[in-house]
Amino acid sequence: MPDRRNPTACLLVIGNEVLSGRTQDANIRFLATRLGELGIPLCEVRVIPDVAETIIGTVNEVRARFDHVFTTGGIGPTHDDITSACVAAAFGVPCERHEEAWARLDRHYKPGEFNPARQRMATLPRGADLIDNPVSIAPGFTLGNVHVLAGVPRIMQAMFEGLSSRLAGGPPIVSRAVHASGVAEGRLAEGLAAIQARRPGIDLGSYPYYRATGGGVAIVAKGPDPAAVEAAIGAVTALMREVGAAPVQGEPPV
Repeated sequence: MPDRRNPTACLLVIGNEVLSGRTQDANIRFLATRLGELGIPLCEVRVIPDVAETIIGTVNEVRARFDHVFTTGGIGPTHDDITSACVAAAFGVPCERHEEAWARLDRHYKPGEFNPARQRMATLPRGADLIDNPVSIAPGFTLGNVHVLAGVPRIMQAMFEGLSSRLAGGPPIVSRAVHASGVAEGRLAEGLAAIQARRPGIDLGSYPYYRATGGGVAIVAKGPDPAAVEAAIGAVTALMREVGAAPVQGEPPV
């Protein structure tokens, strides 16, 4: 759980293709990891369709609750790429030609290729600050506390790395794990609840696993205070020994 010194983040994955199962999202893990390194814990992820009313309403809801909102998807040249227009509507500003984005794309394409469809990628909310796209030129943008990124993982990651230096974070979120085979998480549940109650600044997660050689449980502690995370994992390690398990530091082998 975030420390009071840490700003919070929410991710909106926008796209019918994700909800239909056609496309498997590959951005959540990257963003959760990188944001944690910047001290901006990712507290919520939502997957929403390419429906204007849903995007507008969700953006307005989460931008009021979180310090940073990231969106992925819906900023290409096709008819269903409506994220930019919806973010503009959420903020109550027009979506219009962005001169710098327009100039970049106009230089990028051969004469005559910067057609009306591609011009959509340079039509952004008024007041938007560009997020550079070193992979395919068409930029993302920031408006208020909303950061609009591409959905294609390679492009999204490049955009985020350029954006990251502009994000004010807090203490990095550190993570430690301990696991034990042959023990069910139900045997640890009461003790884990007590450890969590004594350490409200740490997030304890319990993750059972199953392998061909047998199952077990991994416990992960996360938080912005390394000493508190270490203390929590130490307490979990002791708890595992109390129930007769043989704890091993780190994640279980795949």
